[in-house]
Amino acid sequence: MNIKELWDSVLVEIELSVSSATFNTWFKDTHIQKHEDGIIYISVPNQFVRDWLFNKYHKTILKAVRDRAGEVRNVEYVIGKPARTQKQKTFREQPRGGELPFEDVYINKEDNLNPRYDFDSFVVGPFNELAYAAAQAVIKKPGTTYNPLFIYGNTGHGKTHLIQAIGNKMKELYSGKKCYYLTSEKFAVDFLNSIQVNRVNAFKEKYRDYDVLIMDDIQFLSNKDKTQEELFHLFNALYDANKQIVFSSDKHPNYIQNLEERLKSRFGAGMIVDIPPPDHDSRVAIITAKAKHSNFSLSRESVEHLASAVEGNVRDLEGILNTVIMQAEMKGRDLDISELQSITKTSVKPRKQIAIKDVIKTISEFYNIDEKVIFEKTRKKEVVRPRQMIMFILREDFKISFPLIGQKLGGRDHTTVIHSCDRVREELKNNSEIYNELSQIRAML
Repeated sequence: MNIKELWDSVLVEIELSVSSATFNTWFKDTHIQKHEDGIIYISVPNQFVRDWLFNKYHKTILKAVRDRAGEVRNVEYVIGKPARTQKQKTFREQPRGGELPFEDVYINKEDNLNPRYDFDSFVVGPFNELAYAAAQAVIKKPGTTYNPLFIYGNTGHGKTHLIQAIGNKMKELYSGKKCYYLTSEKFAVDFLNSIQVNRVNAFKEKYRDYDVLIMDDIQFLSNKDKTQEELFHLFNALYDANKQIVFSSDKHPNYIQNLEERLKSRFGAGMIVDIPPPDHDSRVAIITAKAKHSNFSLSRESVEHLASAVEGNVRDLEGILNTVIMQAEMKGRDLDISELQSITKTSVKPRKQIAIKDVIKTISEFYNIDEKVIFEKTRKKEVVRPRQMIMFILREDFKISFPLIGQKLGGRDHTTVIHSCDRVREELKNNSEIYNELSQIRAML
């Protein structure tokens, strides 16, 4: 087996064990440069990829190589330039942000899907891997696995990208299936218009004819009673016909105000999964992938700075990166750390400051209990859980010391606080209800 065949075989194994986005980000532009004295030298595009592969995947790579070539003692990573192909463009040739030229980007009027939203450009990390896995399961068995699929999370976490990627992949795999994407607001407008022109039956037939219906921003149906009723009947018709339904919202359906209980029940019949804010490693991967897509090089130090400074959502990361790319293009050189600090200082919103009393007040209101009972020496179930949640959030989200938390919550011992935090942490592993409650509380804070 020559070195090209060896590496191709290794990549096949790795590709099966990671997401397509992870594979494209870290492994796509690699190859074996040489095999010398029992050492395999793997060529990587830059220092950052080199460090990332060594820190995150070295053991996996070494094992895969040794399984195929037992004489190999070690693997080392060297920076090299990948062969330039006709499809590759320099930074100056490629449109900013890695976007397609304007005339090539269009929304398909038949399905309303944006072709840019695909799985290849969707960066998967610990924060969204559950939602991504659910989407993949839906694609494999549409209409039967996780039907409906309901994805929720705050603005900018990638919900629209993910649900439209489902539609685009469905089109690719199942050419006979009719997919359609729309917002709940568009659905409401279509329904009201059909009433005004006396074409309700045509409206019903149109939406019942789709095999895959993807509806974004369900929260906007709040207080729209007639539209909710129509959606309820449409849901039943599609569900009974084993047609796939996908929804998104900025919050769990149980916490959407003025939403009919029967709709909440229908949403809960399938899979409800949230996309929380991206963690640090995920932000690093997102910045790296977006920069690579724009054919723009960032040093490891620059990526780490941006990932640490921008703790918001994916959209915030993209916005900051676009600003960095634009300024680098204008100056004709890479930006140094001081220039990056200046950009993040002016562009990133300061982290919201919150007092302990505000956390107590918010969580007490969420569980509909009097704030005063939180401080009392009681073990009533309706009080214990809110109190434990307060302790957990104060510790995990605001890094307040155990003794201070205990002091502020009725003079409790720090060991009580530690026990409460551990209890919540364990429950989060298996209790979806408490997981959803925690997500909603964090959104309120």
